[in-house]
Amino acid sequence: MAEIIEISHISAPELDVFARLTEAELRNLKEPEKAVFIAESPKVIKTALDAGYTPLALLMERRHIEGDGAEIIARCPEVPVYTGEREVLSSLTGYTLTRGVLCAMRRPTLPRAGEILEGSRRVAVLEGIVDATNIGAIFRSAAALDIDGVLLTPTCCDPLNRRAARVSMGTVFQVPWAYLDGWPEEGMELLRAHGFKTAAMALTDASLPIDDPRPKTEPRLAIVLGTEGDGLADRTVSKCDYTLKIPMSHGVDSLNVAAAGAVTFWELRVKN
Repeated sequence: MAEIIEISHISAPELDVFARLTEAELRNLKEPEKAVFIAESPKVIKTALDAGYTPLALLMERRHIEGDGAEIIARCPEVPVYTGEREVLSSLTGYTLTRGVLCAMRRPTLPRAGEILEGSRRVAVLEGIVDATNIGAIFRSAAALDIDGVLLTPTCCDPLNRRAARVSMGTVFQVPWAYLDGWPEEGMELLRAHGFKTAAMALTDASLPIDDPRPKTEPRLAIVLGTEGDGLADRTVSKCDYTLKIPMSHGVDSLNVAAAGAVTFWELRVKN
């Protein structure tokens, strides 16, 4: 049975993981075997558990012990459960818990990008996307619209960021993902070596409409999405096989990157 621990001193060192460690410190890149991330909300935590992630500690409002958190506690009988009233937890974490439950989990060992590409037909490549909400929304769309994997450049927001994981509704635990080295040159070579054509989503004079039939027929296609402000780098666009755009109306020039990703994933999905 799980040990229920009432929080009496918010300065207790065992609570650092929930309250005082930054995202960078949680990732602990110097010692990856000790790296941790925080999953928030019962649904997200359950999805992570279903995917085989290892829980380390739980933090929840007292009312959730026999409510929304009961199933999670039952599944993690060896994991300590820290609890208290909403006001206490808010002072500890610095924010009101959205769903009243947090779980500290061990970060997984990521697959290599080539491993993801081997069995994939459609992948998303994210270049420099830094907003956690956008990353989470892209993963949710990727899971729903048959994207087999997501590859990220090193400057992207961490998909296991607390907000990104919550916005994704836990799909960051379901869609395989990895980081790309040497983008765009080495990354493009890796994609080509696995038989992928590349489609840059960018506004250029040469951009094809997204419903052009040619990219749809590609057996393996990587959809490349760029950063929120400037979009894809020119050198990235120049190296892609296709440059595509979503036709706009009412004077709107473009969609938010997460919305554009959803439209593109749907339009370019493999139709069996």
